[in-house]
Amino acid sequence: MDRSTVTPVEILRRWQAGDRPIALDFEHLALWELADDVRSSSRASLTRAFGITSDNVADVVRCKTDLFFSLVDELHTFPLKSTVFLETLWNLWLPLAMQLSAAKQSLNRPLIQGILGGQGTGKTTLCQVLRLILGKLGYSTVSLSLDDLYKTYADRQQLQKADPRLIWRGPPGTHDIDLGIAVLDKLRGSQTRDLAALDNPKSDALKPDLINKNIEIPRFNKSAYGGAGDRSQPEIISGADIVLFEGWFVGVNPVADDKLNEFLADAPFPISTEGDCQFARDMNVKLHDYLPLWNRLDRLMVLYPQDYRISQVWRNQAEREMMAAGKSGMSEAEINRFVEYFWKALHPELFIKSMVEGDRVDLVIEILSDRTVGTICRAIDFNLSY
Repeated sequence: MDRSTVTPVEILRRWQAGDRPIALDFEHLALWELADDVRSSSRASLTRAFGITSDNVADVVRCKTDLFFSLVDELHTFPLKSTVFLETLWNLWLPLAMQLSAAKQSLNRPLIQGILGGQGTGKTTLCQVLRLILGKLGYSTVSLSLDDLYKTYADRQQLQKADPRLIWRGPPGTHDIDLGIAVLDKLRGSQTRDLAALDNPKSDALKPDLINKNIEIPRFNKSAYGGAGDRSQPEIISGADIVLFEGWFVGVNPVADDKLNEFLADAPFPISTEGDCQFARDMNVKLHDYLPLWNRLDRLMVLYPQDYRISQVWRNQAEREMMAAGKSGMSEAEINRFVEYFWKALHPELFIKSMVEGDRVDLVIEILSDRTVGTICRAIDFNLSY
């Protein structure tokens, strides 16, 4: 069969326009899933990431097709309108939702999916899309951001007095870790007693009244107190099948002191002074406090920018768009200082790379400079190709 004459996007466009699938469409799509041409390296990584084989490819294509048609009348509501929308839907969003569905079915409790990604990598968009698709599969989904776990404005004011370096919210130490643990434990339900016992063997674990019908999901208002931000009214839910827990250092573990000092010795931008180095060391120590929270994660994916420095460009673009719409925003110099502050706390060149090179990450999604998706693969395949 000459597959060069048709692409999945062309088939999806026909379907979106009202055509019904024909047998030849399924053959084309199955061959594409197992492509063996010049795209083989990328395609092979993707098929391994989602467990696609010659034995199950027909079933995978059928399932993705059914999901596509369940969404076809709602595609205009999706939060992304890029020129590669259909390609991203077929190659990433649909199979990822199917993978989360399968992972949930293997548990007797809600699934906690961690999503690690820096500024502008598309964490919020991914969560919104997955909620839509997982809803078609019959799952209730709730999104929780690391930002929702910030300490209150009053508590952060006291924190800044104790450590004047914490001029902005965001770095390790500015979150209410106990709140995060309590929320995830309630969402996990029946397994919370075992987890609490792991954290503190001498405790009574969780009292039965902690497992109740209504669960308060914390929310944070970034515009409160002139942009300093504060807690807002929590969202009340009765539970969720799948929890999408995202943030700029969700799941990140501390690195060994010798590895950190070796990294700092090269003075990676924007770390330039001994004060910067000490700040990085102190933030690394603070990461130990987050390990009990990360222990609640069942899976962890990384949205990995092709170049971490592009997030500064993305943030500037976002601010210009806000200001063009008549909203207040930061100047380019202010944005640069803001982004570099985060890099000084946890430099992505060290911490995110260390996570991808470890054994904690299940899936790596490369984000290109134009914010489109590049390679989609398991961490082991990502490491072999870079």
